[in-house]
Amino acid sequence: MNGTLNKVLLIGHLGDEIKMHYFDGGNCIGRFPLATNEIYINKSTGEKITSTEWHNIVVRNKAAEICEKYLSKGDKIYIEGRIKSRQWQAEDGSTKYTTEIQVTEFTFLNTKKESEATKQNFKPEAPESSKNSNFDSLNEHSHNDDLPF
Repeated sequence: MNGTLNKVLLIGHLGDEIKMHYFDGGNCIGRFPLATNEIYINKSTGEKITSTEWHNIVVRNKAAEICEKYLSKGDKIYIEGRIKSRQWQAEDGSTKYTTEIQVTEFTFLNTKKESEATKQNFKPEAPESSKNSNFDSLNEHSHNDDLPF
């Protein structure tokens, strides 16, 4: 294999509401924390242990607007993207570092709005597509059947 690969697949729950930032020219960016959990049994104590890993998620433009409209804290989402590290100067002059997941595709797995609608025996208005490939066109892998679980 001559090339390299930077690809991340995550299924997790939003840890907070999506924070939007709008730029001149109409572009925007949405950021939110995503929690993934690993559950295992401690062999020496028999205790059930849950380990949570937090990921900084970044969505852009139309994808960010769709996520902001339909997702809220606690919702479950499938994300594909790539890892990106960056640094910047803080106001105090120190250098700050972060690692983010830049989203390329996503699928809503369940939302609070969807759950509330089910309880009331009706379905909410769904987005044109909760699966977004490169944020502009649909991908043939938009079916939940293609998810790796």
